[in-house]
Amino acid sequence: MDATMAFTSGSPTPTRFYSSALLSLRTPKSLSVYGPWRWRGRGRPLLALRHRSQAQAAAAAAGAAEASHHDVVVVGAGIVGLAIARHLLLHTSLSVAIADAAVPCSGATGAGTLPSAPALMLRCFRLYGVGCNTSFGEPLASGFYLGWGSLCAGQGYIWMSHRTPGTDTWELALRSKQLWEELATEVDGQGGGGAREKLGWMRTGSLLVGRSSEELGTLDERTKALSQAGIHAEFLSASSLHALEPALSVGKDGGAMFLPQDCQIDAFQAVSLIEKTNNSYSSEGRYREFYNDPAMSLIRSDVTGKVEAVQTSRNILYGRKAFVIASGAWTRSLLHSFVEPALTLDIPVKPRKGHLLVLEKFDKVKLNHALMEVGYVDHQITKSNSTHIASESSEDELGALSVSMTATLDTKGNLVLGSSREFKGFSREVDRSVVQCIWERAGEFFPAMKNVSFDIDQNTQIRIGHRPYMPDGKPVIDFIPNLSNILIATGHEGSGLTLALGTAEMVTDMILGNPGKVSYSPFSIKRRFSV
Repeated sequence: MDATMAFTSGSPTPTRFYSSALLSLRTPKSLSVYGPWRWRGRGRPLLALRHRSQAQAAAAAAGAAEASHHDVVVVGAGIVGLAIARHLLLHTSLSVAIADAAVPCSGATGAGTLPSAPALMLRCFRLYGVGCNTSFGEPLASGFYLGWGSLCAGQGYIWMSHRTPGTDTWELALRSKQLWEELATEVDGQGGGGAREKLGWMRTGSLLVGRSSEELGTLDERTKALSQAGIHAEFLSASSLHALEPALSVGKDGGAMFLPQDCQIDAFQAVSLIEKTNNSYSSEGRYREFYNDPAMSLIRSDVTGKVEAVQTSRNILYGRKAFVIASGAWTRSLLHSFVEPALTLDIPVKPRKGHLLVLEKFDKVKLNHALMEVGYVDHQITKSNSTHIASESSEDELGALSVSMTATLDTKGNLVLGSSREFKGFSREVDRSVVQCIWERAGEFFPAMKNVSFDIDQNTQIRIGHRPYMPDGKPVIDFIPNLSNILIATGHEGSGLTLALGTAEMVTDMILGNPGKVSYSPFSIKRRFSV
């Protein structure tokens, strides 16, 4: 579970919660935020792709928008968008602007790494001059946080244990993990607390656990496959597993696969570090941020027909070389607003809702490693051998809920439990029944929890996010046919955090016209979608 909800960031502005009404609710029954790209609760449709003359007329009517010129414009300030900006700044001489309807990681990435309410409010005030309801999450009532982010990102997994050698995403995951390792080593070399303090970097190792003889067979096969691919993987019997994790119970038929080199980071700290790096280029005139400024339309040249700018609510951002749309689960609706009826392309990325349960100062279960049940892998619907995918999914129509046990400790020592998956559109209601299912599922693996009375309103945080789900299980990283300077980077689902650095490197190589260190073809638009 690697970023289970890392909301990437072209994500819409979260609908504002008005504190006078909200904070009076001590134990909210349900909390909701309305659909994507809404303005403070009032729906406002995005404008279609327009020619420069049309945009100029509209700007004149509404009051002149400020124009600025850049080499690359990134729409979406989630972990993927920010990482793309970082890689461009570090490895090229190009200038970059990044725009978002809210603030960094208001989508999937932020779900699992929300700071305390005071720290959150301080950060919002210092960096953006806005209230905390427009930043990484919303302090709703005692213990409740509504975070926009990837759930696996929420738990911070940088794992290979749930990946399969030879699949379309394998090489990208391997390369991206290598880049995270290199970044952690670099940060360690800078002193001042090193990667542990600045990234929340921990080499916890991962345990993929099973409880039946059938699951044990699956784990044995996976261990052999990963070992043959050069990954250090160990198969553990129930007794060996108990020695590593005494609080965990898998029965006499159970066991686990152990990857001691798998890591965990704090997504909030990682985003802060990347932001700091990006902003270090501001003084050179190579980097600008446009937050709380939603993208409204693309502007085409009257002469060439080529896209030359993104118009936001307050600015016109010209891009000399490329535009990157990295807006997570909102990419589909954003593209429709941007290019219809000029383009028939439909990229079927969908929001896949998930909950995480955070137990603060919970001392009944002691963990030594990060855990995931093998069923989590089984519930990841992938059709990576498919050459073309439909716009809709049968599971989407059913809206089925699945809950698989994941467990980890965050950098503050809180127990983070997950994880749920369901298709509920962009609903952001806290579903107490789902949270109860997560608690009960964890109790099947940790017997000590069955003796604890669970009160959802006491010492808990509930984090919600929308993973950008693709029916074939692969991200989309490619230029749009017939719009040759518009590049899409979305559909990472629960892997936004893990795949962010590899995706950023790939996007940079694509923009420069370089051959990739990882093959582009599995993530292309051609042969996957109707155009």
